[in-house]
Amino acid sequence: MQNILFICSRNRWRSLTAETIYKKHKTIQAKSAGTESNARIRVNGKQLSWADHVFVMEKHHKEKIIQQFPNETQSLEIIILDIPDEYKYMDPDLIEEIQNSVSYYISE
Repeated sequence: MQNILFICSRNRWRSLTAETIYKKHKTIQAKSAGTESNARIRVNGKQLSWADHVFVMEKHHKEKIIQQFPNETQSLEIIILDIPDEYKYMDPDLIEEIQNSVSYYISE
């Protein structure tokens, strides 16, 4: 079982969509979080320690979590998906973009 953490800013559209897509996957446990103080679920060190893979939507998300959690991210690979904040929750184009990007890194 692989533990996958998806991160965006507010954990309302992009990362929550990614979590929803992979939530019922047979070989993946998926969670999501956000980097902003008003995030639905705010990223924390425990989540980062739990994760085998961390996917962030944009470069600034990676920079922010490395700055806030230097110990937890020291040996953690953080993958930038480069998915801009222009989609709503479960937008079909967002789903396709997430699946295409993530499938390169994890076996489905």
